[in-house]
Amino acid sequence: MKRKIVGCLLAAVALGTAAQVAEAPKDVNGVVDNTPDSIAKAMTARPVPGSSRRGNNPVLFLIGNSTMRTGTLGNGNNGQWGWGYYAHEYFDPTKITVENQALGGMSSRTFYNKLWQPIRQAIRPGDWVIISIGHNDNGPYDSGRARASIPGVGDDTLNVTIKVSDGKGQSVPGEQETVYTYGGYMRKYINDVRAQGGHPILMSLTPRNAYDDKGKIVRKEHSKWLMQVAAEEGVPFVDLNEISGRKLDAYGPWKTDYHFFLDKIHTSRFGAMMNARSAAEGLMASHNPALAPLKAMLRNVTLPVYDLQRTEGKPVVFITGDSTVKNADKDPKGMWGWGAVANTVFDESKIDIVNAAMAGRSCRTYLNEGRWDKVYNSLKPGDFVLIQFGHNDIGAIDKPKYRAAIASGKDTCHVYRMQAAKEDLSSQNVIDQKLKSGAQVGSYEVVYSFGWYLKKFIQDVREKGATPILVSLTPRNEWKDGKIERRNDTYGKWYREVAQETGVEFVDLHNITADYLDKKCGKKEKAMKYFNHDHTHTSLLGAKTNAQSIAKGLRANKSPLAQYLKKK
Repeated sequence: MKRKIVGCLLAAVALGTAAQVAEAPKDVNGVVDNTPDSIAKAMTARPVPGSSRRGNNPVLFLIGNSTMRTGTLGNGNNGQWGWGYYAHEYFDPTKITVENQALGGMSSRTFYNKLWQPIRQAIRPGDWVIISIGHNDNGPYDSGRARASIPGVGDDTLNVTIKVSDGKGQSVPGEQETVYTYGGYMRKYINDVRAQGGHPILMSLTPRNAYDDKGKIVRKEHSKWLMQVAAEEGVPFVDLNEISGRKLDAYGPWKTDYHFFLDKIHTSRFGAMMNARSAAEGLMASHNPALAPLKAMLRNVTLPVYDLQRTEGKPVVFITGDSTVKNADKDPKGMWGWGAVANTVFDESKIDIVNAAMAGRSCRTYLNEGRWDKVYNSLKPGDFVLIQFGHNDIGAIDKPKYRAAIASGKDTCHVYRMQAAKEDLSSQNVIDQKLKSGAQVGSYEVVYSFGWYLKKFIQDVREKGATPILVSLTPRNEWKDGKIERRNDTYGKWYREVAQETGVEFVDLHNITADYLDKKCGKKEKAMKYFNHDHTHTSLLGAKTNAQSIAKGLRANKSPLAQYLKKK
């Protein structure tokens, strides 16, 4: 006997006996994923089910919607990314492959009816299937996109006749279908996976950029439904919604906003990467013994950090930047960065120094390569971070070395398609081969302004209870009219704008050192001993001079970091 659903009742078009069911949830997302004319194109971006299998290794199939694979092609060309794009980074490819079978616009109902059967047939004994779908289980039962499932986990059903357009603006009866509850579709997936010898995993939905009346990210009701079905069916459950929701709660509104792009549900690269990590963390943290074989295939779940032997009450100062901060730092006659000689100004009995800079990096590449994340993950309350970029943040944004930021101190961004220096666009095969080789050519990236990257670093440091300090870029050995070059109308201006907007401490290394060289040298030839190899990179003397400028700026600011400087 069918159980009666409690709640708002909706009369439905039925086959045979009329049915009364709960009204389908409203579409709170307010966006359109794939439209009918783009679904065929989008499906070509999905792999043939099972095609990633290597030998007899298992496959991990991902079942979801646009939060798992977003955009028509799922390649980020609209600035949005689904977490399925990054899921493979957490699994050992020599043991298992990950197939993102998700498609935008699908509900648990439409995915099961339109996409599921080829995937089900590709499942082999020992394979794994993560089912994380439900954002689109709303709207009409029998018209429009007709993708709603009945709310809840009961065994209620509804027979409907889907209304379709006759091409003249009128609706006419079309396909007949039995609609099940959300939990009913989950049980269908579970039973099908098990029948093939696979291992189903229920995973709750990604959070939306929406807050409750307590200022916390809204938790989706689907989580409790999935948890109930998982318990009843004896399958593992991972609460992705809660894991990622807690992170967003800690981030605050500004940081949460850039984890989404264009709307309140689809994630940016930041959000997609966060959700992929949350999924992996949830699997690893699970105590369900059934997940043990899959956990053995996980990798990279532990956060990357600096190996520090911390002393209680002794803070760490992390120094970030480029080759003017960290260079070869070996040959007394070679090139040096000032971070390598920071111990000439900081008292290491009071504070530890980590020179986390890397030659050739801009704020954008420092972030994209995961170097900033390593600093962020290592921070403890009371630490300090010196942030200095600028020398490599110029040039072409979309060409090698793919490191320039938008030249502005204001918040702005744009989706760019990465090009080669001399790219042959005459053949898509050329692009495809470059992508397969791991090249950036043909990929898409949302690139932000120089000021935005600085503000992100500042917010991240403050989030961890540490103190960020902006440091302007070192001057170059370029002179005009007896004065060394100043960049106060570009990077200097942007640094000051960010400092004013965020209230962060600012050490103007650029002008402090420039003033010193103006007074000490007066022309390029006399300043050459402070530089090495070219007009940008410093000698050991130049590095020590810049370190002294840092100390001078900290003292002038009455900075909290100044107490850790050596006495004059």
